[in-house]
Amino acid sequence: MSPESSPSSQNETQIIVRYWASARAATGVNEDRLSTDGTLSISDVRDRVLALHPDSDNLERVVASCSVLVDDEPLGRRDPSTVLVSPGQSVEFLPPFAGG
Repeated sequence: MSPESSPSSQNETQIIVRYWASARAATGVNEDRLSTDGTLSISDVRDRVLALHPDSDNLERVVASCSVLVDDEPLGRRDPSTVLVSPGQSVEFLPPFAGG
């Protein structure tokens, strides 16, 4: 395996996006890997996710209601256009859960 194709070098050029509950149902997948040469804002990640799944009827609505984690750290009330994600990091979309 060449260095360019090793799993660690691939992670250094990709942002892993994981989906939970209704976000997973809306995308039809557990995760996506976004290739990038540099950082992306959470807004950019969201836009790329929507572009990857154009046939989903409710993905935009579901993603808009999700809490977002970047490497297990909640985005909270920060502006998604100002929070940057680097290759090798993960983003998770967690819809509101019923029950508690």
